[in-house]
Amino acid sequence: MSLYHHSQGKDSCGFGLIAQLKGVQSQNLISTAISALTRMTHRGAVDADGKTGDGCGITIQLSDSFFQPIAQSLGGNPGALLAVGQIFLSQNKDKAQHARNLLER
Repeated sequence: MSLYHHSQGKDSCGFGLIAQLKGVQSQNLISTAISALTRMTHRGAVDADGKTGDGCGITIQLSDSFFQPIAQSLGGNPGALLAVGQIFLSQNKDKAQHARNLLER
């Protein structure tokens, strides 16, 4: 049985995937991914303002040796699993502060 059948095809541009299969970190790989991402506007991924994107980006693995000292300095468990998030706050100062308070709690 094949993994693909033409009846399952969809009309979309898809995505790009660049991977280092040997697990070797490479700045060149990140630069290549960013370069590819800048060429994706043909997907209709830019809003009418010509600036706003559709949220596509890159996913990278960051070294544990980078984050562990930071986590420890903030009182984290040295052996814990770590994650990084990006949060967009309201431009309204009161709402932004309320969100910060919730996140810190």
